[in-house]
Amino acid sequence: MPVPKGARIDPAETQTRLLDSAERLFADRAMHSVGVNEIAAEAGASKLSLYRYFPSKAELAARVVARRSDHIHEWLRRETADAEPGPGRVLAIFDLLIDWFSQPRYRGCAVLNTVTDLRGDDEPQVRATARSHLDSYRDLLRTRILDAGVTDLPRADSLARQLLLLIEGATAVSVVDGEASSAGSDARKAAEILLSMAL
Repeated sequence: MPVPKGARIDPAETQTRLLDSAERLFADRAMHSVGVNEIAAEAGASKLSLYRYFPSKAELAARVVARRSDHIHEWLRRETADAEPGPGRVLAIFDLLIDWFSQPRYRGCAVLNTVTDLRGDDEPQVRATARSHLDSYRDLLRTRILDAGVTDLPRADSLARQLLLLIEGATAVSVVDGEASSAGSDARKAAEILLSMAL
């Protein structure tokens, strides 16, 4: 809804509406199929306002991806913090993701979907944010693995990378297979075996 004539514009609130609208539209459709005019209209803002806060669509996409990544990792840490210490706290991440994969409107990881939507285009801001997203996953897994009792740091690093591959593989397969997918459960079983071997 456009701002009434004479009303004051709150820059922070406008930016939030633009980010919210872009995130919704990018989640519903591929990033390349959403134009800046549509994002601005959805947010009740002008195209000029959009470009005032986000100099390019790529920068807007990078901000959307960064915000989504922060939300995902805050959610993972919060929801698994009280899990049983040891291997159980590592596997709690998989349990939470399995529940997420089974949601009716689950469409995969919004962060990696955005990178896929680039289709080979060179958008360094978006790619850098996605790399940071994967680094945050590895950091969380590494911390939980060390807390579980794997004391060898190179082994913990290697295991964190392997578990991340299981997570991202299960994420992709769950999108293709839909609600009936067992990819999350299969990934959890493989993670449990790898943890057991490392310990």
